[in-house]
Amino acid sequence: MDAIRNAEQKPVVVVDDVHVIYKVFGTGKKARQAKGALAKKSRMREVHAVKGVSFVVHEGETIGIVGSNGSGKSSLMRAIAGLYPSTKGAVYALGQPTMLGVGAALLPNLSGEKNIILGGLAMGYEKKEILDSTKAIVDFSGLRDFIDLPMRTYSQGMSARLRFSIAASKKHDILIIDEALAVGDRQFRLKAEERIRQMRKDAGTVFLVSHNMKSIQDTCSRVLWIEKGELLMDGEPKQVCEAFIAEMEKGDSE
Repeated sequence: MDAIRNAEQKPVVVVDDVHVIYKVFGTGKKARQAKGALAKKSRMREVHAVKGVSFVVHEGETIGIVGSNGSGKSSLMRAIAGLYPSTKGAVYALGQPTMLGVGAALLPNLSGEKNIILGGLAMGYEKKEILDSTKAIVDFSGLRDFIDLPMRTYSQGMSARLRFSIAASKKHDILIIDEALAVGDRQFRLKAEERIRQMRKDAGTVFLVSHNMKSIQDTCSRVLWIEKGELLMDGEPKQVCEAFIAEMEKGDSE
C-alpha cells in the first residue's frame, strides 16, 4: 500500500549520496603542544559528519530522524535546508526547505509579541499577514500572560514554544524541526504533534529530529535511523524505533 501511495505522490526531496565534511579546531593536548608553522594545521580536525546518505521523500510524508548524539542528524538536516554545503553528492528539493530556526532572528530584549513580528518577517510574512496572525500565534503558544515581557525572561521551554508557534503558523512546503519538541510541557507537545499531523494532511513535508520515540511514532509516517553519519535503517516508525532503542540499550549494557 505504501509503495502504491508513494508512486502516486510526487518526490519533493531527493538526497543523493550526500557527504558533509567540515573542519574544526582541535583543543586536545596534542593540538596545544604543536609549535611553529605546524601549529595551526595540527589544530584543524576534519569531521566527516554525513557519509553517503541517499533517500527520496514524497509529498505529504512526515519523516522522523533518530540516532544517537553526534550521529550526523543535524548536519544532514542543515544540508537539506541549504545551510551546509554538501562536500559530495547533492540535495534536490521541490521548494525551499525551512528549518524551524526563527530563533536566530529573535532578540532577547524585545517582548514576545515584537519577536513574533520579527520572526514572521524573517520567514517571509508580509507585515500585515504577521500582524493578523499574532493573536493565533500567541494563543497557540499558551504564553498570553507573558507575551509583553522580554524574551530574556523566558525559560528554555517557553522560548521553544514561541519559536514553534511562529514557524508552525505559516504553510511550509518542507519544514525541518530539529529537537524543538524536546523542551516544553506535555500538553504543548501534544498540541505541536497535532499541528505537524495537520501539516502532513495539507500535503506539506515535515522532517522531525527527536530523541522522543513516542513523539516520533505518534507523528511520523516513516523513520530514518542515522548513525555515525550513515543511514542504517529506513522504514515503518515502530520497527525502526524499536531497533534503535534495542541497539542503544545493548550499548548501555556493554
